Amino acid sequence: MASYSFIDLIDEVFKKVKEPLSEREIWDKAKELGIDKKVGSVGKTPWKTISARIYVNMRDNLNSKYVKVGKRPTRFYLREYQEEEIPSEIEKKLESKEQSEKNLKFNERDLHPLLVKFINEDQHFKAYSRTIYHEYSLKKQKGENKWIHPDIVGVYFPFEDFDKLTTDVQKSLSVNSIKLYSFELKVNLNFSNLREYYFQAVSNSSWANEGYLVCLEIKDDAELMNELQRLNSAFGIGIIKLNSEVVSQSEIILTARDRSELDWTTIDRLIGLNENFKKFFIHITEDIKIGKVKSEYDLIKTDDEMDVYLRSMDFGD
Repeated sequence: MASYSFIDLIDEVFKKVKEPLSEREIWDKAKELGIDKKVGSVGKTPWKTISARIYVNMRDNLNSKYVKVGKRPTRFYLREYQEEEIPSEIEKKLESKEQSEKNLKFNERDLHPLLVKFINEDQHFKAYSRTIYHEYSLKKQKGENKWIHPDIVGVYFPFEDFDKLTTDVQKSLSVNSIKLYSFELKVNLNFSNLREYYFQAVSNSSWANEGYLVCLEIKDDAELMNELQRLNSAFGIGIIKLNSEVVSQSEIILTARDRSELDWTTIDRLIGLNENFKKFFIHITEDIKIGKVKSEYDLIKTDDEMDVYLRSMDFGD
């Protein structure tokens, strides 16, 4: 009986998984599937052997059964699967893997200090913010509170822009220049996650004057941008791209539609569900009474503090 080779292992993994894999991912999947033992004795770095076998096969065969379909890291696929699939579907698989890898380095909450600083200093917002910790919400039936909590909420006060007399007149006329913002944060945005992320932001931000989907990375793709513009026209959620090198150069790619009326039913529900959200509105009420910002909102890092933070996080590729 012929011995089971690394080529056999590679082929078996691909036929069971049916997605592009790096050399290390092939070996990890082999162990997960319990077929790693079939090759018998292996060295300390079997994934390097896997890589060598694939490259030799590609070098020696003009129509090798393996193809390269990704970079950084290089990923491989069976040619027969590549030819069967729509190219965009393979691209979506690769994008999903890249996003998962980035999420291993850091998570969405690591982006909060960047957004907090940006929306406070940017002239469009000039907002004070509060992070909403979902885990502190009252426990409900599974799925009942899905997509209801924003990641960060913000408030703009007119105290620093308007004369006190102006704000007093506004009060007497029941006019309100205060604006409320809602932000949904994601590490990256591409076609594979676009609709899920966008409609999560739609759901989370229905109560606010303006709602935004905020991303560290947005795939440079004309089709994606066209779809974002279409969704923005239809549903009004804006798009912000964070800059992890110079936070002040973060960009409002699409401005949110300004809703003059707040959704008080949803606000009341969130106040009852989440202590962070409740305190946010307590602080707003207190600051309106005294006509100045005195309450505690999310800490805004200085430029020097932000530089240290960015270097420590390594948000780059």
